[in-house]
Amino acid sequence: MNIFEKLFQEVEIPELIPVRYHLPMGTIREEEIRTYIERSLKERNLLDRILPGQTAAVAVGSREIPHMDRIARCVVELIKERGAHPFIFPAMGSHGGATAEGQRELLAGFGITEETMGVPIKSSMETVRIAETPDGLPVHIDKNADGADCIIPLGRVKPHADFRGKIESGLMKMLTIGCGKQYGANLCHSLGMENMSRNVTAVAREILKHKNVPFGIAIMEDALHHLYKLEAVPGERFEEEEPELLLEAKSLIPGIPFEKVDVLVLEEIGKDCSGAGMDPNVTGRSQSLGVWKPYIERIAILNLSEKSHHNGAGVGGGDVTTRRFLDKMDFDITYPNGITSHDLQGIKIPAVMPNDRTAVKMALETCIGADSPEGFRMVWMKNTLCLDSFFISPALLAEARTDPDLEILGEARPVSFDEAGNIPWIK
Repeated sequence: MNIFEKLFQEVEIPELIPVRYHLPMGTIREEEIRTYIERSLKERNLLDRILPGQTAAVAVGSREIPHMDRIARCVVELIKERGAHPFIFPAMGSHGGATAEGQRELLAGFGITEETMGVPIKSSMETVRIAETPDGLPVHIDKNADGADCIIPLGRVKPHADFRGKIESGLMKMLTIGCGKQYGANLCHSLGMENMSRNVTAVAREILKHKNVPFGIAIMEDALHHLYKLEAVPGERFEEEEPELLLEAKSLIPGIPFEKVDVLVLEEIGKDCSGAGMDPNVTGRSQSLGVWKPYIERIAILNLSEKSHHNGAGVGGGDVTTRRFLDKMDFDITYPNGITSHDLQGIKIPAVMPNDRTAVKMALETCIGADSPEGFRMVWMKNTLCLDSFFISPALLAEARTDPDLEILGEARPVSFDEAGNIPWIK
């Protein structure tokens, strides 16, 4: 028995009750993607803006989006059918370790390669300065995109993890942060998160003014990572239309549905789950925005997702993690994100426990605000994308029964660990 097992030997982990959270769900199937994109483009006569012989730089980001390979392929096929010559470039800021090869590998992880897309993949970290904002902020874009006749961003519209404004994550941010690569992203972040929405907007305006952006494809997901909407937006309408899309996206991502939670256990975090590793819009905890409902006192992070490609950014948002997580985290991959965003809080290492059991017990033991006579108010989730089904402790059962969107699925059962003190199904 190690020192932590001894210290926590009297701490009892609550039993868990399975629940289902009924949420609005997207209904777009993979085979329908081209129909949705083509219809939206034709309704606004946007394909007519692509001229025969033009080169078109299609910007694809680093966030995992369902069927992103199919979305990208449909767009390049439609451009080809106009007689133009598309290519794809990674619009990822500093992701992929801030290297051209790392960003190419991220695209390949989504199934986006030259073989699957039938077009070149041009990955470079070099940028070109094309303008500056009225406040004097230099505007940089990817050198390959700068050399193309037009730029077409494909971007997910969603509430950002670390800042608020009329413009958050979406097509405008894809132009500013994605197309700006590490250099441009670093410049934009250098003035602080409180200025991000304004700076993203100002830089994107200049790109739209100086470059040909005929349209973009706004992608929206439900809270469960299903495709909810695919909408073509004219470049000159990004700033006007994106705020309405953002409001709709925010309505699809409710937080954990309790007034107060003592401990949240996340089986994994990762860049595929959220840009912040775990979505603050679900947890109510942000490094820059503070805390809000459900006012979680302790967060235990058990593992790093495989699809995060060793990027442990966001672990600083937790209070305790495991040796397994730390072994999977690559500092060369993780730290460029924190450096570029000027956010060192998100890459700080919390307390590290030898296994899952001691990590959960440490989170419970160090709670000082737990005051329910039924015990700890605990929520246990796979990750913040799995909001449709998770587990709660008996102390939350009465509150859960008052929520018409929550369904109790079974009886309370104990948490099981293997001989090493880990959850058997977490590898």
